[in-house]
Amino acid sequence: MKKELCEVSHVNEAAVTKVQQQMPDLSGVAKFLKALSDETRLKIAYALTLEDELCVCDVATIIGSSVATASHHLRYLKENNLAKSHRQGKQMYYSLADAHVYQIVTIAYEHAKEGIVHDDTI
Repeated sequence: MKKELCEVSHVNEAAVTKVQQQMPDLSGVAKFLKALSDETRLKIAYALTLEDELCVCDVATIIGSSVATASHHLRYLKENNLAKSHRQGKQMYYSLADAHVYQIVTIAYEHAKEGIVHDDTI
């Protein structure tokens, strides 16, 4: 098995400078992905890819938790711009914030389902 390290120390200054100059602030992306890194919140987000909106009671039943726990996770998703909510009578309904969240959750699932192919010849 080959080590995945450079065998010589040589920095491509032009490439490094180019990347450093174009590197945006990714803290918002990290926060977004951190919100999805919890398996329960990811299940909730995935459930919301299957159904346009769900009430807190529905989500609690789907994830096998109390309403308080489901509400906590849904609020966290909302605070991190992954979900949105609206009240209908005495019930609170949640949906994904936008199509980007839908795409990220479904693409991540498809990627995990396919597995990662390792090619040691690269």
